[in-house]
Amino acid sequence: MRKICLTVIGMCILLVHAFSQSPSSTDPEAYKSLDLKLEETNLVTSYYSQNGNHSPVTGGIGTQKLTDISNIINLKFVKWDIFDRKHTFHVELGIDHHTAASSAYVSKTGASKTGGTRIYPSVNWQVENEAKRTTFGVGASYSNEYTYHSYGANILFAKHSKDNNREFTAKGNIFLDQVKMVQPSELRPEPVVVSSASRAGDANKIPSSPRNTFATSFSLSQVVNKRFQVSVIADAVAQQGYLGLPFHRVYFKNITTEKVEKLPASRFKLPLGIRLNYFAGDKVILRSYYRYYTDNWGVTAHTASLEVPVKITPFVSVSPFYRYYVQTAAKYFAPIYAHDLNDVYFTSNYDYSAFHSQFAGINFRVAPPKGVFGVKNFSLLEIRYGHYHQTTGLNANNISLNIRFK
Repeated sequence: MRKICLTVIGMCILLVHAFSQSPSSTDPEAYKSLDLKLEETNLVTSYYSQNGNHSPVTGGIGTQKLTDISNIINLKFVKWDIFDRKHTFHVELGIDHHTAASSAYVSKTGASKTGGTRIYPSVNWQVENEAKRTTFGVGASYSNEYTYHSYGANILFAKHSKDNNREFTAKGNIFLDQVKMVQPSELRPEPVVVSSASRAGDANKIPSSPRNTFATSFSLSQVVNKRFQVSVIADAVAQQGYLGLPFHRVYFKNITTEKVEKLPASRFKLPLGIRLNYFAGDKVILRSYYRYYTDNWGVTAHTASLEVPVKITPFVSVSPFYRYYVQTAAKYFAPIYAHDLNDVYFTSNYDYSAFHSQFAGINFRVAPPKGVFGVKNFSLLEIRYGHYHQTTGLNANNISLNIRFK
């Protein structure tokens, strides 16, 4: 973890030096260059920690202590073509390192490893046609860690109204995942013994199962007047394949029986949301959001949030925020020793339980026109902290830092 943080700090220092030496590009002709140019660099690092006592690895009881350090670098490149269309390329690389105390108990003895690293690069391209008021984009992503890897692709289309007060956006995403079937040590099948050493190695490799996700999202944004904006969002998500995790235990009413959680091979999710932004004068913005969620596993949820950015100066703002969430339990959930042996599907993962949660915190943002700390191209410094509490006993804290060079 220390190496990852030091790497990010080193990159920040190098980029500050590089940008502080580069000339300004305020000339309109330079801005609409046909050459591909680096326009913006974002560096985001965050630290997350949680505690709780309902680990699904040990059947719905036991430690949920977890820490995660995340680092993301995003490079934004821009160019114009001969038809005066703007092309934007986002190249991103993320690296997370996490430790989870409950992972030790994938092995019955508590000897399994508790840490892991996830790497997730992505590339996205968008072309904006000002004459037709349209934007089209495509992208690809990849994510890899020890027990999981994923390939993703996305497509986007957006259309602006003639006066730019209305925008319709449609997005599509597909994720083709593979889940390694790492089962609890006491439930693993016996190793296959064959005469050839190489064939034995192949036979004893950990198998994997597919999980495919198909998602669409539609949004309509409208500027009602100079103070009020509204957006409505409708999503649809379909999943197929292995949707549980093979190292999540379930203990039944007959306390001598233990199995790996079993969930249906398909799931359909339908979130519907509305976002309202109100500009209450020059210094205060009210950003509110509500989402209704339902799926065919029996989960129904409501989310309501409010963020209030307040300008202390024209270039410094503080934004307190609050989010409330409540959900019903999935029909396949029951706590430890509560499932019946006749149940077709079963899980003791408290993510599927009935609970409500609260997430509150504050965001601090500095974006002076002459640059942060007087460094001309150091355009943004943002620090965000939030505390999360769930009625299951889960508590978490998250702090993130966002640095932008332009």
